[in-house]
Amino acid sequence: MSENLVGKLLVATPLLQDPNFLRTVVLICQENDDGYLGLILNRPLEATVGEHLPEWEHLVSAPARIFEGGPVQREVALALGRRTDGGEDGSWTPIGEQLGLLDLRGTPSELWGVVEQLRIFSGYSGWGAGQLQGELREQAWFVVDAEPGDPFAEDSEGMWRQVLRRQPGNLAMFAHFPPDPALN
Repeated sequence: MSENLVGKLLVATPLLQDPNFLRTVVLICQENDDGYLGLILNRPLEATVGEHLPEWEHLVSAPARIFEGGPVQREVALALGRRTDGGEDGSWTPIGEQLGLLDLRGTPSELWGVVEQLRIFSGYSGWGAGQLQGELREQAWFVVDAEPGDPFAEDSEGMWRQVLRRQPGNLAMFAHFPPDPALN
């Protein structure tokens, strides 16, 4: 696979029954020789940012909850942000032109006027070298383009259907796939 996946969405196909990724939408954030790192965009947790990282609460996008980024290192917090036009900051790992991962070790006040949207995740999704390519060959994921609002959508729980519904052709039909086809 030669396609650059950074900035793309992985949408779990109905074939993917792993509970960690069932009906998830994952933003691929980094790619290197060791594999891929992504964040699940549609799994808000009950925990609020104010409970765990109160200094960041005023910068996060609604809802001000922590999101489950994936099953790897759930004790680690990652921040995904969108820069304002012209916003520059040294603690930025770019995903796209305005989207990137932020270093939470900095102070939130340094980001006023630099970040216009922010979401905090617990853990991340990771694939070792060759692992994601194998899952793509097994048709576990649809790879689609992300829209600018996807990482910060307020209705993240309905995102799986929304992302599929906007796809061209037959791919849009999967948005109506029942959670359990046996009950259809």
